[in-house]
Formats: sequence, structure tokens, C-alpha cells
Amino acid sequence: MHNKPNVLCFCFICMVCMIQAQPIKLHPKNPHYLQYKGKPILLISSAEHYGAVINTDFDYKKYLQTMKKEGMNYTRIFTGSYVEIPGSFGIENNTLAPNTGSFLAPWKRTEEPGLYPGENKFDLNQWESRYFERLKDFMKEAQQLDIIVELTFFCATYQDSYWERHPFNPGNTINGLTQTDRKKSNTAENGLLTKYQKALVEKIARELNEFDNLFYEIQNEPWSDDPKDAIRTLKTVNITVQDWIKWAHTASQASLEWQESIAKHLADTEQQLPKKHLIAQNYVNFKHAIPEVSPHVDILNFHYAWPEAVWMNYGWNKPINFDESGFSDSGDTTYLQQAWQFMLAGGAIFNNLDYSFTVGSENGKAKNKAPGGGSTYFREKLTFLKKFLEGFDFIRMQPDLHLIAHAPGLEWQALAEAGKQYAIFFAGPKSSWAKIKLPAGTYTYSFFDPFSGQFISEGTVEGGKQTANIDFPAFSEMIALKLLLKK
Repeated sequence: MHNKPNVLCFCFICMVCMIQAQPIKLHPKNPHYLQYKGKPILLISSAEHYGAVINTDFDYKKYLQTMKKEGMNYTRIFTGSYVEIPGSFGIENNTLAPNTGSFLAPWKRTEEPGLYPGENKFDLNQWESRYFERLKDFMKEAQQLDIIVELTFFCATYQDSYWERHPFNPGNTINGLTQTDRKKSNTAENGLLTKYQKALVEKIARELNEFDNLFYEIQNEPWSDDPKDAIRTLKTVNITVQDWIKWAHTASQASLEWQESIAKHLADTEQQLPKKHLIAQNYVNFKHAIPEVSPHVDILNFHYAWPEAVWMNYGWNKPINFDESGFSDSGDTTYLQQAWQFMLAGGAIFNNLDYSFTVGSENGKAKNKAPGGGSTYFREKLTFLKKFLEGFDFIRMQPDLHLIAHAPGLEWQALAEAGKQYAIFFAGPKSSWAKIKLPAGTYTYSFFDPFSGQFISEGTVEGGKQTANIDFPAFSEMIALKLLLKK
């Protein structure tokens, strides 16, 4: 008799451990969001330029500790199947462009000189143990700090100068590769290369299967590899900007076929392993109505995403990820507004590409010349966004495109559980009021300042009329509104 409570307690502890031992997954009650350790989680972060593991000069432990201290819970890394060169994209201090001798890839180097000055060729049949030791230690450190890691297997190469250093360039291997067109390396037309790519996917999947703080991405920006077959879906009115900003390209059919084969191989590999991890696919910049999603894909990734990217793809019932920001300016306000707009539109993940993290400034305090922002100040502001959203039972909410009847001069996004709770974000010049459509009832409202992280005014409003008027307090550039049905 006296042993029964102990047995029940032991069983309860075991059940809790089983929940906590699962990798991050789709939330069972709302698959537009994620669950980790049995609880809903929003991934909102400003993280380094993906070179934390492959750049041996980078102190990733200091970096991860800084991320944890400043409230960031998500980072993204590349595997070393792609690397940049100093000066890439105009970045002065680029973690993804290691110094000669500091580029650590998954494969052993030979004694034979490669194409890039000072670096030897790879043998794609031999794994580099130091790489996997560093990768696993990075994952272990991140897991202890509750930081989720997105591991991206492959990446478009962009320029011939980057191809000179690339591990898949036939001139940088001893394995008889024949595909010399960098644009074909991540497509179904890459010759022998797919065999080695699948071997890398399988090796990493096996090495990292134990980790719960992990999801995978097939390829970064696949539309850049084979643009001749791309579909142009977006045109801006400003013809003075860079050409790529005028259009949203999708990947070619050869790229999509290859991505599907990689995703399937990853899923098949994990079928033989204890844990199953989510797979993300990167589709397009800005916005696009995705016509087809692989059954192996769990997360839909966009870069430089507009809020419409969420609305246009909400019917897929999957988390939507603003996977990379940048190329707007070097200030923080632009990217803060992007984060609020995307997450209040129903996004699940936001990642700012943060150039304040560099070799020697793993504390995120560097003043870097780069096509984007990032700072301690900005990361603090992102924690305010997370705090605001976590003040709701957001799993019960979804985008509401009809809530605001009129908000002169303002853009807005809203999440709602109709008749119960509403989260609304406004951006634009100073405005004095908005008209809102609410079901019958009395609602308390409070305005939230994204810059200070404080609620700044409050009141009540009656629903059930045609529209209800809410007066704004003084604000600059952006403000958020919380509405709750009064009990």
C-alpha cells in the first residue's frame, strides 16, 4: 500500500521525461506553431551569419552564452558544404568566410593543393573527425542553453569567386567529380555529386540524432542556383534598387527534384533512428503562394518575408519561418518592424541576420560594415516582442484579416481568438484612432510600446456595434495593442 504513491510518482516523472526527450515538433493543437519540452515555443532571434561551426576562429561557446543571456532562443548554422570568401556580399567581418586555414569542413583534406590559395583538396570519401566533434559540442552547448538550432545542409553558390573555394568544385576534390557548373551542383543534373551529398546528410543525421534542439533545412536560397527556369512572382515599383529585389524567384524543376530526393533520404535515414526531426524547405524571397509542399517538409522558409507570405500559405497548416532578414539598411528599426509584422501575421519563427557577431566579437558588440543590422539594443527589443506574444494563449489564435475596419495611415496585422483575445500591431506615421470590429462584450485594451517593452495606456471598449473606436496614445513608428474579453 505504501509503495503505490512512489510508483505513481515514478511513472509521472517518466512521462515528463518522455515529453522532454522529444525533438522540437509541430504543436499538436495548432500546427502553425512549434512545441518544445511539452510547451509551445516561439523562435524569435537575431543570430550570426551561419559560420559558428565551420569557422574555427569563432568562439561559439561565448556566442551561445551571449545569445542565452540576451534572450535569444534560436540560431542557424551551415554544414561546410558551402563557404564564402572575405568580402562576400560586402561584409567586412563575415563568420561564414573563415581565414585561410580556419575553414573546417566535414571531409578530410589531402596533401594536394586545391584551387583556393592556401587550402588543400578534400577527399569526400573520408570524414573529418574534428568537424563532427566541434559540431556535436556546439549542439550540446546549445541544448544546455535551450537554444534551437536550424542546420542547413546546402546552399546556392552565387558567384564564380565563391565556387573557387567550394568543396564540391571538382578542382577542390580528388573524387573524380565532373560537374563544373556551380549552378547545377544542387540539382538533379549534378552527376556523381548527389551520392556524396546524400552521404553527408546521412552522416550528420546519425551524428546528431540524439539532440532535441534541432531541425533541418534542405538548402539555402535554391532559386539562386538555376534562375533560368524561375517564375517571377513579384515586381516592385522602385526600379533603382538591386535587380534581385525586383523579383521573387522560385527554384527550378531540377532543383525541386533534387531537394525532394534529399528530404526523402533524410526522412528515410531517420526512420532507422530513435528520433525524428522536422525538415524545412526554403522556397522564395518576399512572398509567394507555394503550389506544392513535399510530404517530408514540415516548415516553410522565406527570406525577407512580407506578412502576406504567412496569409498566402496558411492553408498548408505548417509553421512559416522568416528565415533571414537583411539588405534593407544597417539600422535596427526596419528589422524590428519586420519581426513584429511577420509574427503578428501568424508567423512562427523570425531570424534576423545579425552582423554584430564576428570573430573576436562573439558578444555581439561589433560595429560591422554589412548589408544588414544587429546589436545588443536590437536583441533586447526582440525579447519585448516575445514577451508580448507570450502574454496570450497564442496557440488558440490565428490571423484575422478583417478585424480593423479603418486605421488611417497605418499598416496592421492581427492575431485573434474571436471574441476572446486579440493581438494587433500598427506601423506607420502618427495616427490618433482606429476603428475595430469586435463581437458583443466588454473588452479591456492596453497599448504596448515595442521600443520600451512597456504597456503605456489602457481602457475598455464595447463590442457588438458595427465598429468600435479606439484612440491611440502618442507613439513613434510602431505600437501594439492587446485586447481581452473582460471576465
